Amino acid sequence: MAKRVVIALGGNAILKPNQEATVETQLANIQLSADQIAKIEQLDHQIVVTHGNGPQVGNILRQNEEAKAVVPPFPLDVCNAETQGFIGYLMEQSIKNKIEQEALTSNVVTLLTQVEVSPDDPAFQKPTKPIGLFYTAEEAETMAKEKQWVMEEDAGRGYRRVVPSPQPLTIHGVEAMVHLLNQNTIVIAGGGGGIPVVKQQHGLHGIEAVIDKDRTGKKLAEQVDADVFMMLTDVSNVYIHYGTPQQQKLTGLSVDEAQGYYDAGHFAEGSMGPKMEAAIAFAKQGKTAIICSLEEADQALLGQAGTRIAG
Repeated sequence: MAKRVVIALGGNAILKPNQEATVETQLANIQLSADQIAKIEQLDHQIVVTHGNGPQVGNILRQNEEAKAVVPPFPLDVCNAETQGFIGYLMEQSIKNKIEQEALTSNVVTLLTQVEVSPDDPAFQKPTKPIGLFYTAEEAETMAKEKQWVMEEDAGRGYRRVVPSPQPLTIHGVEAMVHLLNQNTIVIAGGGGGIPVVKQQHGLHGIEAVIDKDRTGKKLAEQVDADVFMMLTDVSNVYIHYGTPQQQKLTGLSVDEAQGYYDAGHFAEGSMGPKMEAAIAFAKQGKTAIICSLEEADQALLGQAGTRIAG
């Protein structure tokens, strides 16, 4: 029986820091990811791929600002959908091409994915997720007045808009994903944390928010009943005492060991914290969570690389 794995690609798998955000650059990065996904396919796994979109949605928001005198700007949920579409297209094409080169038989499908959140989520009362451009203090004050945006200073680099980051409750379209997986199809879904929606009297409606992609990846892995939830990042392993002389690489961990390190504050909220939170929550269900580098994904699935948390 083929194992089912959800693979969460970090934003660096699509656009690395300081790279120019051209289609050509992003396609080249995605093609490297496609190589690894093809290797995992050769291990006889059913595969769901999800991905980040931080740089891409930030660039679309910048386009909104630059062109607002000519073209009406789109709300954040629509911008998220835009990134799901174009990243999914590049990813689907790259994986299909690689699969054909390797003479594999899988198909690949991209699904625009709505992720339901609660309108009563506390995150809507306390926005924390920075997005878009940097502004001066004066510009930030103007934006706050004109657009009712919440603006906060971001690490000495200027002021940015911050938006709510609510918890994902339900990922829509999972039944179709499972059907496709059983038909030997690699599914690309939940990009950028998903398009945030809330359920109202007359159905689903988009809402301006950004859902954490690792939390959505964990929820996606739960809903498709995956055996493995794998988060690919730009480091080979998770570390404790990171950046100090006592730095220690973690390989195989029990849920209790991982929880102990998490509770001791070893993982920063802005980097490895959300990944470990998601990994621990998934592994607690008796499943396996893996955090590793993109380049070692196939080896990590075989237990030969990365950090593995087993429930």
